[in-house]
Amino acid sequence: MSELSVNHLLGIKYLKASDVDLIFETADHFKEVINRPIKKVPSLRDITIANLFFENSTRTKLSFELAEKRLSADVINFSASQSSVKKGETLIDTVNNILSMKVDMVVMRHPNPGAGVFLSNHINASIVNAGDGAHEHPTQALLDSYSIREKLGEVKGKNVVIVGDILHSRVALSNIYALQLQGANVMVCGPKTLLPKYIDKLGVKVETNLRKALEWCDVANMLRVQNERMDINYFPSTREYSQQFGVNKALLNSLNKEVVIMHPGPINRGVEITSDVADSDQAIILDQVQNGVAVRMAVIYLLASKIKQ
Repeated sequence: MSELSVNHLLGIKYLKASDVDLIFETADHFKEVINRPIKKVPSLRDITIANLFFENSTRTKLSFELAEKRLSADVINFSASQSSVKKGETLIDTVNNILSMKVDMVVMRHPNPGAGVFLSNHINASIVNAGDGAHEHPTQALLDSYSIREKLGEVKGKNVVIVGDILHSRVALSNIYALQLQGANVMVCGPKTLLPKYIDKLGVKVETNLRKALEWCDVANMLRVQNERMDINYFPSTREYSQQFGVNKALLNSLNKEVVIMHPGPINRGVEITSDVADSDQAIILDQVQNGVAVRMAVIYLLASKIKQ
């Protein structure tokens, strides 16, 4: 059997194109599994996985937990808001305490960029980064690419625009890496204040006019504005933002082609996309959610098979 070139999933930038292909082929198999009447496989019966979430999460946490249970792993959940982290315990101490209970894999979301890399240098378990601050969110980028592949046949050569708050978005950075790794053309679009200073160094096109971006692309990935990461105002008002960078059905209908609409969630309806777009046939938002479970099953399964060796 082929195997991943990495022992952890810390970020897309550490993966090779062959790793992405392997994850997707494995996810194809698991997608078929989760659509069966009996949705479980006994693959990871002897593996224990700890989900450590030091930052709020609904979708990602549920998706990982479901993926783990579908693989028959033993799962323990940890939420920082109810933990000794509040009492001043360090990250390494928290994790070592959990590992001393004989845990094989850690899925971690943390507000500090690089937390997963830091941890992987200090502990002896396999680590999956479920989002580290505004840095990377590798499984989201993988499920986004997987969804594009499912909808359009392949990712290579496709034009993908990422719209919105690029500056604070870990989804944007991971997606740029993942799409480029697979040979897609990437553009970012948003207000100048929400585009990172050195974005052109990543080899992406930059556009501040949403209509032009939509005319160029095959797929538009709409990001929400991350108010919780903003310490100053980056644009005058939400209303003005949605007028310039929000997608509505009238705008989509005025294009002379059909653009695939994606969103990593949670959606702020009426801001980055209107309800009639989110609920339309052009949107593959719920497909992304279903694919998220299959892709995370694939990642966990492939990393666990390296532990077993």
